[in-house]
Amino acid sequence: MATTVSPPAGLAQSLRRLYFVRFAFALVWAGLLFTTASSLGPVSIALLVLYPLFDVVAAVIDARSSKAAQSVLALYVNVAISLLAGAGLAVVASSGIPGVLRVWGSWAIVAGVVQLVVGVARRRLGGQWPMILSGAISVAAGTSFILQATMDGASLKALAGYATLGGVFFLVSAVRLGRASRNASSR
Repeated sequence: MATTVSPPAGLAQSLRRLYFVRFAFALVWAGLLFTTASSLGPVSIALLVLYPLFDVVAAVIDARSSKAAQSVLALYVNVAISLLAGAGLAVVASSGIPGVLRVWGSWAIVAGVVQLVVGVARRRLGGQWPMILSGAISVAAGTSFILQATMDGASLKALAGYATLGGVFFLVSAVRLGRASRNASSR
């Protein structure tokens, strides 16, 4: 029989709200990028830089709400790598789509490892298996983006799919976290 430890009252709700916001952002962002993904223009570049910066804000919010319940070092590592990714994307955007895919892929790999570590550390909260799976998929996707950068006809459309899938994982995790929280409080 699996045992779920009841999460600190505010943490579960904070994470749940944050995951719902991340889901909505990812879907809107992916839709906008998909419509501009054929070339690197001002809108697509702004979107590319915005995504890791949104990740920074989300990680800071997560760290603040999680600080009393657990170590937040991995979240601050995520802040640092996402800031570097945003800056890196702004710089390489002028070199073309392959450069963007290399930077995005590298960020996806490192951020995926961090997400995996955070998900494993939080697994007793409930609702974290989607985050663990998402972290692992991010590592694989990042590797594929780096490989795509070497091919003719590289496109940004795969990044829109990546964000959509990530958003779905946040949604599933939010729903599962809510169920785990309700089940723990009904005991």
